[in-house]
Amino acid sequence: MADYDVIIIGGGPGGYLAAERLGHAKKRVLLVEKESLGGTCLNVGCIPTKSLLNSAKLYEHARHSEQFGITATGVEFDWARVQAWKADVVGKLVAGVGAAEKRAGVEVAKGHGTLVSAGVVEVNGERRTADHVIIATGSVPAMPPIPGAKENPLVVDSTGLLAVESVPKRLVVIGGGVIGLEFASLFAAFGSQVEVIEMLPEIVPFMDDDLAARLRKALTAVTFQLGCKVTGIEGGTVLYTDAKGGEQRAEADLVLMAVGRRPLVDGWGAREAGLEVGPRGVVVDDTMRTNLPNVWAVGDVTGRSLLAHAAYRMGEIAAAHIIDTASAKARGQKLRADTIPWAVYSMPEAAGVGLTEAQARGRGHDVLATTVPLAVSGRFVAENGVRGPGAVKIIADRSTRAILGIHMLGNYAPETIWGAAVVLETDLTIDDLRQVVFPHPTVSEGIREAAWALKD
Repeated sequence: MADYDVIIIGGGPGGYLAAERLGHAKKRVLLVEKESLGGTCLNVGCIPTKSLLNSAKLYEHARHSEQFGITATGVEFDWARVQAWKADVVGKLVAGVGAAEKRAGVEVAKGHGTLVSAGVVEVNGERRTADHVIIATGSVPAMPPIPGAKENPLVVDSTGLLAVESVPKRLVVIGGGVIGLEFASLFAAFGSQVEVIEMLPEIVPFMDDDLAARLRKALTAVTFQLGCKVTGIEGGTVLYTDAKGGEQRAEADLVLMAVGRRPLVDGWGAREAGLEVGPRGVVVDDTMRTNLPNVWAVGDVTGRSLLAHAAYRMGEIAAAHIIDTASAKARGQKLRADTIPWAVYSMPEAAGVGLTEAQARGRGHDVLATTVPLAVSGRFVAENGVRGPGAVKIIADRSTRAILGIHMLGNYAPETIWGAAVVLETDLTIDDLRQVVFPHPTVSEGIREAAWALKD
């Protein structure tokens, strides 16, 4: 008899949620985490970033509330207290995850887990056996080999920037993706002179081009250099070639390397145990099975989607199949990659789910698309004015009338996009969506207005 029913390597979102589900199903579970429960997301990613962004938004609102009839004087921020708030939030949530694992009857081991073979995991030098193993080792910041970046004290990744003791006067961000934009918004609000250098012709590469351009233009406190290639870093000077091939330089007190993250496939025995590792990460099917019997992989390590909520879903799928494969199959427990929503918590926010217009055309759809301003929403106007940056775009197939993608720019977009994900998950058509009753006044009504704006 094996020591456990399931051993999970990695206590991030995918790992700890799978552990909870399995524990509540009365499975004997060992969750191995070498650092703190919650993984990157909770400790040095999603949650601390949003805590700092909340403080930045409060500061921004206090300084620019005159149009709403509110005048605040002497508004200041205390960076040490901002950081203390972040630490308090993270600490409480990490403790909450630990309590949830305890309630589920999950055994948690702090240490390094190594996959030896299917069903065998070495934990802190001791071999443990299990009927199933779930790999949830997550990802790490990508650090391209830019000359002058390595061991440069002025170059930090997202983890390093979260812990800075003061707000830099000049911040250069290399990379215009989600991480880069959120930090750019955050520090620009606190007074940093922020410059973003992006290699591609537009920011947020997975975002619909139309809304990505609108988001960039709305970030008025940030300077963007698009179509540029960083060639080197000398201290706080970033050297790059612009879109026309000219040599340029950007001066900074701190440089953020925000070119994305990569799956952590090294250091825990993946290849040695015989796991198939592809260019994107550990190879899995839509039920999270790997090529090894009863070995599963969830979250960032798969490279399927480097988002915490995607990891949650993958963890749930793997757990469901381990608990009862027949039932999981009958209930359709599998990953649908095109229905995973994304969100950017910049100022303004943005979110989306499904295909962009370019992706839909690339897949051969006869595309029907429209974009409406969020000024169609009474609540949005009440809180942002008619010129506030906000829009909703819907992409559909003209012949089948199936909704292919819904994308939003504006405050509350991340809180609203789950409804759009349900639209795609349930394969609603334009006509179905038009019959959904939205509460009034809400920003979500922008989705309804966009559905009716589609030309039949």
